Amino acid sequence: MTRHELCFPADAVGQRLDKWVAGQGLDLTRCAVQGLIASGHVTVNGKTIPKNYRPKADEQIVVEVPPPEEIEIIPQDIPLDIVYEDEDLLVVNKPKGMVVHPAAGNYDETLVNALMFHCKGTLSGINGVIRPGIVHRIDKNTSGLLIVAKNDFAHQGLAEQIKAHSFTREYEAIAVGHFKETEGTIDAPIGRHPIDRKKMCVTDKNSRNAVTHFAVQKQFAGTAYLRLRLETGRTHQIRVHLAYIGHPIYGDDVYGKAVKGTQGQCLHARKIGFVHPRTGAYLEFEREAPAYFQKLLTRMEK
Repeated sequence: MTRHELCFPADAVGQRLDKWVAGQGLDLTRCAVQGLIASGHVTVNGKTIPKNYRPKADEQIVVEVPPPEEIEIIPQDIPLDIVYEDEDLLVVNKPKGMVVHPAAGNYDETLVNALMFHCKGTLSGINGVIRPGIVHRIDKNTSGLLIVAKNDFAHQGLAEQIKAHSFTREYEAIAVGHFKETEGTIDAPIGRHPIDRKKMCVTDKNSRNAVTHFAVQKQFAGTAYLRLRLETGRTHQIRVHLAYIGHPIYGDDVYGKAVKGTQGQCLHARKIGFVHPRTGAYLEFEREAPAYFQKLLTRMEK
């Protein structure tokens, strides 16, 4: 059980408790806070309260977050596009629409379910039972390459490279709008959105540095085809950074505007490179964007 003790400030008087708590950097959505209130895990001056309660100045608020329930990960025989595999790791080309690991609303048909079947349970355990072998992630509606660790030795070695920003990670995307510059760097810190806890944003509050390099490959009428390189790897980094400079990814229904037929953002993790944690050899892999992406580019060129 994680316990958070808060004091309600005078300048927030008038706000609902659930909305205020959701904005305190506890990594809780407003819906999650409402659930904690309903189950008696949020108290004001030691008493339980309704979700629409509006605290007074200096009232003492305690938020108790129970540990997540462990769920059984069921191995599932789901086809995988394996680009490389050895005794320590594998590189997978994840299709668009596949969730990487189980979470609320997605407990099966994930990449982890498929990996559990393919690897017969031989995956690193550093990230726990929910994320076995997962060293880094890409969004559900982003396609492309990611690395999976089969043991803790490989996981630790890969994680150290991610921390040192020494991974090669290149993406391609279709973005909205006309770019004045043919290339550039977006250096802007990213943190949790203060209101919508499922989103990220550029902010100086409770954030981490984030750097994205981009190069425009082609300009179309109202869109552009980009190649991007990550210097850091924050959650939703490319999507947030491009939206921040006024060029959201085409079809991104969270940071931009949904486009009929795209089923989410046009973003593909094209290339990944890293030093093998056991052999010390540098490995690099590349895969073209899926057919829908290439067809869209062809249509835009016409």
